[in-house]
Amino acid sequence: MSHSQFPYSRPRRLRASENIRRMVSEHSLSANDFIAPLFVMEGEKGKEEITSMPGQFRFTLDLLLKEIDEIQSLGIPSVLLFAKVPDDKKDNKGTEALNPDGLMQVAVRAIKKEFPDLVVMTDVAMDPYSSYGHDGIVEDGQILNDESAELLAKMAVSHAEAGADFAAPSDMMDGRIMLMREALDEMGYHNTGIMAYSAKYASSYYGPFRDALDSAPGFGDKKTYQMDPSNVTEAVKEAISDEQEGADIVMVKPGLPYLDVVRAVKESVHVPVSVYNVSGEYAMIKAAAEKGWLNEEQAMMEALIAFKRAGADLIATYFAKDAARFLRS
Repeated sequence: MSHSQFPYSRPRRLRASENIRRMVSEHSLSANDFIAPLFVMEGEKGKEEITSMPGQFRFTLDLLLKEIDEIQSLGIPSVLLFAKVPDDKKDNKGTEALNPDGLMQVAVRAIKKEFPDLVVMTDVAMDPYSSYGHDGIVEDGQILNDESAELLAKMAVSHAEAGADFAAPSDMMDGRIMLMREALDEMGYHNTGIMAYSAKYASSYYGPFRDALDSAPGFGDKKTYQMDPSNVTEAVKEAISDEQEGADIVMVKPGLPYLDVVRAVKESVHVPVSVYNVSGEYAMIKAAAEKGWLNEEQAMMEALIAFKRAGADLIATYFAKDAARFLRS
């Protein structure tokens, strides 16, 4: 007789106490898993809460450095930096994106000077700099691929010059990883890494983020470059392609509605897989908790462990500080 069935097998034995549950737990979280996204804006002594993202702020650089001090003290190893560019500095060529004294470049230099060990990742995309709010150069209503990818490669070099540890291209142009790797190597930045947004979906979950950066597309949508939510095989193809082109880390974005994609990508590549727990996912938990409909802390930790269970090695999340505090307690 097989003893793998009840009454010989009682799976509840392994759930009988907190210590037993800890011993047989299959996945765990630590602050090492987190990348904290941050928004920097021009000016000084400024801190603006993002209405649709309670507890998240746009910071001027002086206050951003204080925020980073707190992030680092919690044991979080990395930040992902986004710049909010004033409208008068936006055009269709991303000119301001390449300004060595631009907001992103100045911020990176200041952060690396004060926190040399912090892993600084930078958003490489045109939408914060584009008068159209698109991730590439626009011509006759079309988003150009190759011209945009060339510009993004220059952006990555500009960020590397400022001291960025990783360029994080979030644009979804074809072939941009290879161009970026070649451009970085050509300029001697062999050690600057690339975290590629490999499978970034055309998702409704980015709404609050676009509020944060004022970067919503001025016309149409992003469906000609961001992925169709119904596709998984395509995501795997994109991730494999980015790995071959030189990406050090690949990313799936958004997170919670795409856990199956995280798993499929994890099983197909030989580099770390990151996932972006995006603004809409954060806002949903926050809003439901505000209404008393769910426990924020429990929902946050359940979502984060789900990413690890699906196969993510790294998690970019607005919950980074709260989760790191919870893990310390």
